[in-house]
Amino acid sequence: MSIVRNSLIGFAVGDAIGVPIEFEHREKLLENPVTKMLGYGSYSVPEGVWSDDTSMTLATIDSIIKNNGINYNNMADCFINWIDNADYTATNEVFDVGITTRYALVRYTNNKLDATKCGGESFNENGNGSLMRMLPIALYCYYKNVNDDELYDIVRNCSAITHAHEISIMGCYIYTNYLFSILNGLDKMESYNLLKSIDYQKHFKKESMDVYKELLEGNIQDYRMDKIKSTGYVKDTLETVIWVILNTNSYKQAIIGAINLGGDTDTIGAITGSIAGILYGMEDIPKKWLNKMKRLDYLEMMADDFDKVLVKCK
Repeated sequence: MSIVRNSLIGFAVGDAIGVPIEFEHREKLLENPVTKMLGYGSYSVPEGVWSDDTSMTLATIDSIIKNNGINYNNMADCFINWIDNADYTATNEVFDVGITTRYALVRYTNNKLDATKCGGESFNENGNGSLMRMLPIALYCYYKNVNDDELYDIVRNCSAITHAHEISIMGCYIYTNYLFSILNGLDKMESYNLLKSIDYQKHFKKESMDVYKELLEGNIQDYRMDKIKSTGYVKDTLETVIWVILNTNSYKQAIIGAINLGGDTDTIGAITGSIAGILYGMEDIPKKWLNKMKRLDYLEMMADDFDKVLVKCK
């Protein structure tokens, strides 16, 4: 099974199982943990439906396929097609669009700006809306074997379509580097330790680096659960995902562990699933979950088409 299938299907399944319990409180979920696909919870959608996380990830993949590479304006166009036409959705329905993302795309449409100039730039616009669509960017840059400066530029520009603040960009940069290490064959802990050795000041200001200080200078895997905040703030989301990955040993464990922390369950489930899918393979995803997924054949087709483009990058 290809890395692209493993990661994309892992991502979409984690998203879908988290959708019905988004915004639920941790205490409630820990008393009665969710371990299967549900429907009609936080949103009026059936089981196996993915959210904006997977839709924007598929839009990113589609843009890379169509352009045989990165085209930021076309990427934004694909995001618009998702919002306006329900492209890349599971049931031809758009829901759960982030405020920062929506405003950025309105600026892009109305002002005819370069897409990379449209993202939110204030501190309060540091949700996880760009982090959640970084999987295809990480895979593309890995297969293309870009150097660090090229990686930073691509990550910065892709994030800045919707989220242009440096904290968001740094979160995306950390995530892509973590995936790079895993793709290079390092285990999850070796990959985490390698994150700590990167010279972040090459690209980021001290204020942004300080936001990620606990993740990059501490030992996040040893933190107690009550110190892990499963919110939509990009820093909290990234910490939660890596904490879950480091403290679980299978795809099922990782996803159940991620979504039952409550809060932004679909995004945290999705990003956790992208990493767990690579670590454990699609064969480790419970068949009962896969069987409930809407448009699984479409997800597999998109993964395979993306895989063909990536192979040409080598």
